[in-house]
Amino acid sequence: MRIIVTGGAGFIGSHTAVELLDKGHEAIIIDNLSNSSEKAIDRIEKITGKKVRFYKEDLCNKDGLLSIFEREKADCVIHFAGLKAVGESVKLPYKYYYNNIVGTLNLIDVMNKCGVKNIIFSSSATVYGTPSVVPITEECPKGICTNPYGQTKSMIEQILTDVQKADRSFNVVLLRYFNPIGAHPSGLIGENPNGIPNNLMPFITQVAIGRLSELGVFGNDYDTPDGTGVRDYIHVMDLASAHVHALKKIADGSGISIYNLGTGKGYSVLEVIKSFEQATGIKIPYSFRPRREGDIATCYASAKKAKEELGWEAKYDIIDMCRDSWNFQRLNPNGYDD
Repeated sequence: MRIIVTGGAGFIGSHTAVELLDKGHEAIIIDNLSNSSEKAIDRIEKITGKKVRFYKEDLCNKDGLLSIFEREKADCVIHFAGLKAVGESVKLPYKYYYNNIVGTLNLIDVMNKCGVKNIIFSSSATVYGTPSVVPITEECPKGICTNPYGQTKSMIEQILTDVQKADRSFNVVLLRYFNPIGAHPSGLIGENPNGIPNNLMPFITQVAIGRLSELGVFGNDYDTPDGTGVRDYIHVMDLASAHVHALKKIADGSGISIYNLGTGKGYSVLEVIKSFEQATGIKIPYSFRPRREGDIATCYASAKKAKEELGWEAKYDIIDMCRDSWNFQRLNPNGYDD
């Protein structure tokens, strides 16, 4: 299949592009590079030995987007592009609503005009808000999102659901990620945030490499075994694999389908730190900070439905995730700016 990958130079997008190419698909990447690097494209090509067509474009520019779609004649879209920092979204809600929602509306309009009726959307477990049950199943009702980032994911899910109801020729797969970490085993691509990291693992690896002096742990008074937040961490290569499995669902005419992507096991922040130290032999200094607005205590998945319907399940454990995260940081101490 010919797949347009929005946000394909980013963390999850770049790994998914590798997986697509390795499985015989074509990957056409659209990315505005606002929180990614064009060097990721070169590295995708180095890993796979295949050429990638790349367009530097913003989804908020509908004319530019239409030009790409008219040229490329894609079969399906995998939609990653969007701003994704929880804390920043609380401070800059308009920026998040405009970028994520308007960009997606433009994308849907252009897909319609060009007859592309298949989309896999990169959603998030944040749509569950404070979950009513843990582990979280797809039957768990969507909650009140605790931050604007999560709200945009929930709103885009609803937009795509309504579009599919209005036009049954649309096929939509909503993939609700839990907490992606890790990197490609080659160490050539990985998580490379601009500025101070917003997510736990790149913060840990930047402390390990000496770019940051210590890790700030936000909150130690949650109702969890050690007081720190518990999350379901999943290797980015497992996530990438799930998208290829989802293409089979799309090809069968899925209508609309929703899947959780996680390991089914929760780890606290302190457990992740200990696992990283075990995997690498590097001590991580940390100090506790006040809770971040918008965070919840515990969130981990039931991924049973994805296993039963997509034939997919996570294969990597937390030690693998920590080892591969460190391998990327070790080989790229300044990220893609080496």
